[in-house]
Amino acid sequence: MSKEAGDDASHLAGVSRRAVVGGAAVGLAATAAAGSAQQPGVASSAESLPDPRTRYPRPPFAKQSQPFPGLASKMDPRPDHGETSYRGSGRLQGRKALITGGDSGMGRAAAIAFAREGADVAIAYLPAEEPDAREVVALIRQAGRKAAAIPGDLRDRAYCARLVDTAVKQLGGLDILVNNASRQQQRQSLLELTDEDFDATMKTNLYGMFYVTKAALPHLKPGSAIIQTTSEQAYDPSENLVDYAMTKAAMMNFTKSLAKQLGAKGIRVNGVAPGPIWTPLQVSGGATMEKLEQFGASTPLGRPGQPAELGSIYVQLAASDASYANGQVYGAAGGSGQP
Repeated sequence: MSKEAGDDASHLAGVSRRAVVGGAAVGLAATAAAGSAQQPGVASSAESLPDPRTRYPRPPFAKQSQPFPGLASKMDPRPDHGETSYRGSGRLQGRKALITGGDSGMGRAAAIAFAREGADVAIAYLPAEEPDAREVVALIRQAGRKAAAIPGDLRDRAYCARLVDTAVKQLGGLDILVNNASRQQQRQSLLELTDEDFDATMKTNLYGMFYVTKAALPHLKPGSAIIQTTSEQAYDPSENLVDYAMTKAAMMNFTKSLAKQLGAKGIRVNGVAPGPIWTPLQVSGGATMEKLEQFGASTPLGRPGQPAELGSIYVQLAASDASYANGQVYGAAGGSGQP
């Protein structure tokens, strides 16, 4: 996010109001030009601002499917996680972050953004997601930061404890935790939702979050941040995502409850509630083929979001200058959904 520049002209005694306004305009124009030079692709005038409706691919999308959990590298079109667009400014210099589901989707966008803001990053992912994870590790290291790749299944409490321990050892500490990994498998009828399905969703999305957070707490000092990836499904659930929506509502409440508990210790807990975002969840059983082809079409922007469009939200919630944000849930749903 851009920083507001102070108007030195306003401090000059005896200068007319017109001169002050004119000077401010010149200063802002110069600042905008400098910003554009530092960040390729950033608009320098109103005429060249990117239109959010057409900035990224719009439906219809090609029919496609992958076995769960899916790979971003095999999606058509391939999701944008900020690989070539995100530019850091040192907002997380020296921080240590652990991100579950850091191989793709919002977790990958957060990992890239954190690294380019100066943080060392550990990612957790399923072994089947190794190809995507390798790409993320390479991007973190290209940013000059430490990277730790720790595969495993969040349903396993022993793995969750080992995950945190390994991240702390390899990074040299921990002060940012992002609980992002989730399982989403659509079922058109509750009668089709097996006990095994329900159990897998609950254990991945809730038990894993609980295990990892509990293991991380002894390492988090005042100033640390926990960020949850919840969903618009917590507020406006779809008829075919009953179990998934239940977990997202629970994650939202976990966020708000834990924020009250940990605020007194100087640890902030916040959440991000995405709407329809183009990730492997959608092509690996999270959406019907009909919905996939028109994914995001019903939003006011007429398209799904890309993970890259959420990376800066995670940075903001992790950064120390957001020190009064606690127990908040930030939405990003293209004009639909809540909050």
